[in-house]
Amino acid sequence: MNKHSMLKAVAGVGVLALGIGLAGCSGDRTGNAGGGEQESGGIIGVAMPTQQSERWIADGNNVKSQLEELGYTVDLQYANDDIPTQVSQIENMISSGANALIVASIDGTTLTDVLQQAADNNIPVIAYDRLINGTENVDYYTTFDNFQVGVQQATSLLTGLGVLDASGNETGATGPFNVELFAGSPDDNNATFFWNGAMETLKPYMDSGVIVVPSGQTEFGQAAILRWLPETAQERMENILTVIGDTKLNGVLSPYDGLSIGIISALTSGGYAANALPVITGQDAEVGSIKSIIAGEQYSTIFKDTRELAKQAVSMVDDIRKGEEPEVNDTETYDNGEKVVPSYLLESTIVTKDNYKEILLDSGYYTEADLG
Repeated sequence: MNKHSMLKAVAGVGVLALGIGLAGCSGDRTGNAGGGEQESGGIIGVAMPTQQSERWIADGNNVKSQLEELGYTVDLQYANDDIPTQVSQIENMISSGANALIVASIDGTTLTDVLQQAADNNIPVIAYDRLINGTENVDYYTTFDNFQVGVQQATSLLTGLGVLDASGNETGATGPFNVELFAGSPDDNNATFFWNGAMETLKPYMDSGVIVVPSGQTEFGQAAILRWLPETAQERMENILTVIGDTKLNGVLSPYDGLSIGIISALTSGGYAANALPVITGQDAEVGSIKSIIAGEQYSTIFKDTRELAKQAVSMVDDIRKGEEPEVNDTETYDNGEKVVPSYLLESTIVTKDNYKEILLDSGYYTEADLG
C-alpha cells in the first residue's frame, strides 16, 4: 500500500468545487473544478449498504477513520438495504459538496442517474467491494478476488468432508456426500463470482457422484438469497429439509456468515445436534460465526481484511485528489456493461478452528475478549 503524508483539511473546498461545477466550468474528475492545481483535504462521501451486517459497520468505520487521519472530512451514511435511501444519500452528498464518493452499493444497477449527477459535478467515484454496473461514471473499483473467494469456500467444504486433505490433495474418498448449495443476493455482482468460483471447484465432484445435491437445486437462481438475509436462508433450508425428508446432509455451501447462522438455526430446529452438524462454510469472519466455529458448529469462513480494503479505497481517493494515478492490479475482469473498471483485488484467507487464532487474533483483527 502507498503511504501518504498527512493532509490539512481546507474548509469549504467541497462547496466551492460544487458551485463552480454547477456554473458550467469544466472539471478534471478529481473533485476539483477547473483542472488547476489539486486541493488538499476536502469532503468525501461514503455510502455503505447496511448496518445489519457487522462487516459493513467495520468497513464504514475503517474508511472513515483512515480518511480522517489524512485530513479529510467524511460524510458516512448507511442505507439499511433500501435502494431509494441510498440514492437519496448520495444525492445529498453531491449537493453538500462532496469532492469524491466511495460507494458500496445495495444494488449495483440502480445508481446510473445519481452517478451522472456526480460526473456532471466532476466528482470521482470509487466502487467499494461491490461493482457498480451500467454506468461509465465509476472510476475505480477495490475489492477482493471474488472468484477466488468462491474457490476457497468450495475447497474448505471439500476439506471438511474429507475429499481433500489439509494440503489440498485428494484423499480418494468417494462419498457420496449429500450437500446443499446456497448463493448470495442476485443484485450483488459479487454473488455470481462467489458462485462461479465455488461451482467450478465442485463440478467435477458433482459430475463423478462424489457430491450429490439431494434437493436437485443446483442453479444460481434456485440457491440465491435476496439481500443476503439470514431469515431467508433459514426459511430456504427449512424448505429443503422438508423436501429431502430423512436424507442426512453432510455439507452446506454457504457464501456468507449471516446465511450460515440462519442455516444452522434451520438444521438444529430440524433435528441436527449442534455438535453433529454438516460441514458449513461462510464468509466475512463475523464474530458470531467465529464463535460458532470455535464451538464446532460452523466449519469455516473466508476472512477478508476490511482494514486493507479500506486502506486501498482511501489510497485511491487520496491519489485522485492529488492528481496521481491510483494503483490497480486488474484491468480486465470487471466489466460493468459500459466499461471495464480498473480494479485493485485483495487476497482472502480460509479460517477454521485450527487457524483462527493465528489469522484473526495475532493480526489484531479481533481480541480474545471479542470472541469470549
